[in-house]
Amino acid sequence: MDISINDLLASKYNIKLSKPEDAITILETGLAGMIFTLDDIDEKFFDLKNGVLGETFQKLVNYRFPIAVVLHADHNFGLRVTELAREHSKHPIIRFCQDIDE
Repeated sequence: MDISINDLLASKYNIKLSKPEDAITILETGLAGMIFTLDDIDEKFFDLKNGVLGETFQKLVNYRFPIAVVLHADHNFGLRVTELAREHSKHPIIRFCQDIDE
């Protein structure tokens, strides 16, 4: 069975990243991975002080569930998020990319 990019888009399953419990919802899809665009992510998710991003990502890493986060270079989430995206540009589980086709 061929899987297209559209089959992995979080929006197709009405899944959003906004709280750590969303990791369980993602895992329950049974998919091989998932792609998130900014439309699928609550802007508070990128507030690194609240710990939501870290806790959610840790759950996904623990279960080895790969996700891609499409985050354009001109985002307004600050330097720390830019550094996080750069560090995860080649990560095997949590990958940030600037374009959905990457």
